[in-house]
Formats: sequence, C-alpha cells, structure tokens
Amino acid sequence: MSIVFVRHGETALNAARVLQPADTPLNSLGMAQADSVARRLARLGPAGIVSSDLPRAWVTAQVIGDACGRAVTPLTLLHERNFGELRGRPYDTLGFDPLASACAPPGGESNQAFMDRVARAYDAIIRMRAAVQGPLVVVSHGMVIRMLLERHCALPAGTEFPHRLGNTCVSVVSARPPHAVHLLGCTRHLDDADADDAQSLSGG
Repeated sequence: MSIVFVRHGETALNAARVLQPADTPLNSLGMAQADSVARRLARLGPAGIVSSDLPRAWVTAQVIGDACGRAVTPLTLLHERNFGELRGRPYDTLGFDPLASACAPPGGESNQAFMDRVARAYDAIIRMRAAVQGPLVVVSHGMVIRMLLERHCALPAGTEFPHRLGNTCVSVVSARPPHAVHLLGCTRHLDDADADDAQSLSGG
C-alpha cells in the first residue's frame, strides 16, 4: 500500500508566474485537471484523503474525494511556503529567486521554518497512513511536495529530481520506511486539452 502525493490544479496566477496569495482559486483549466486526476485516483481506491486547506489544493482534493467517495481531512501543515508581502508579485520581476531564498520575506516564512513545518506534516501523514487500510492521497503544493519527497522519502539510486512538478502531478511512495518513491511527478492522466503548462510557476 502507498502514499500518493498530488499537486493542486492550475491557477491563473500559476500560469502568469505570480507568487500566490493564500486565497488563489483554481482556474478553468485547473478544474479540468482536477477532474482528470480524480478519475485516475478513483481507480486506485484510496482509503483516505488529506489536503492543504488553501483553496487551490482544497478544491482539487474535494474533486478527488467526490470521485472516490471519500471525505477530505484538512491539514494546515501542508500549506505552501508563505512568501508574505511578496505574494501577488510577478516572480520574474523580483530580481532574485524567492523560492530558493533561505531568508523570510517581510511577513513571510524562512526556509528553515518551512522545512520544520513540512517535517511535522510528514510525521502527521505517516500517522494518518497507519490509521487507514489502503492508499492515502495527500494533496498539497509544489514546494511542499518537493521537500517531502527530497528530504523524507527515498528516491531510486541515480534518479534526478525533475526541475518542476506539474499541476496535478502524481507521485507514489511506499507506506513503509524508507518510503521508496515508485512514481515521480507523473501527469499521464492529462490529455492535450488539459496538459500542464511547462512555463507556469511550480511553487509559491
């Protein structure tokens, strides 16, 4: 049995490469992507679904829950890194990479605080998976999923982490230590009409 990590569907600000305020919703393409990944995961028969309660992740998770006949449990530890006063600003105009910065932006979260929070999210996910009899679906954000996989799971030897994680990408991890990654950033459920935009912002 497994833990299945899913990034949320696309938002207008993802596509515009803008650091997103907390209340950013899915756009129409993001909703179509959520429908596609929901159909894929319904065949898996998840025993539980947990999600960030920020709208872009929460709505994605609810679409999955409706398809799978499962309620969604909120977990605020799965929120994207908080970029404070940088939220709402175009990423490409900032003159530096806030996604890679260790410092806390004004009103935001340092990388260390973010890493500590994601570690607590990981512990919570492991406890939740142990409490259900089947796969656990975890819906979150690009930077959160990247950190969970890179720091807390075991990538196959020689595997290089992809440059970006696409919208509604699926990553599958063993439920038992060392939590081996069996599938990484897969978007094969998306057809040409709802394909992930490789130029959109994968994080923030």
